[in-house]
Amino acid sequence: MNKADLVKAVAGKTKMSQKDTSKAIEATMAVIKDALESHQKVQVIGFGSFEVQDRKARTGSNPATGAKISIPAKSVPVFKAGKGLKQAVSKQAAPKPLKGGKPKK
Repeated sequence: MNKADLVKAVAGKTKMSQKDTSKAIEATMAVIKDALESHQKVQVIGFGSFEVQDRKARTGSNPATGAKISIPAKSVPVFKAGKGLKQAVSKQAAPKPLKGGKPKK
């Protein structure tokens, strides 16, 4: 699902116009982005949380040459799925049937 598909789906559920829905989604993403830029945690109960984690500087190696390189410290955005989202996804993930059509015992 891309952004346009998301806008259509939300507009269909809310009975809002796609233009208004797009504005609401853009505003929501901007608020989350602004909060993360100031290292605030955004938590949506039942869905998940967005937060910023700091990664320490470290030494790595160039896979092509094997030379040691210095990787600088940086902050990265992280999403952690909430309990409700995890449960919803795990219900959807049913095992695929075998090619013979009948599962083995």
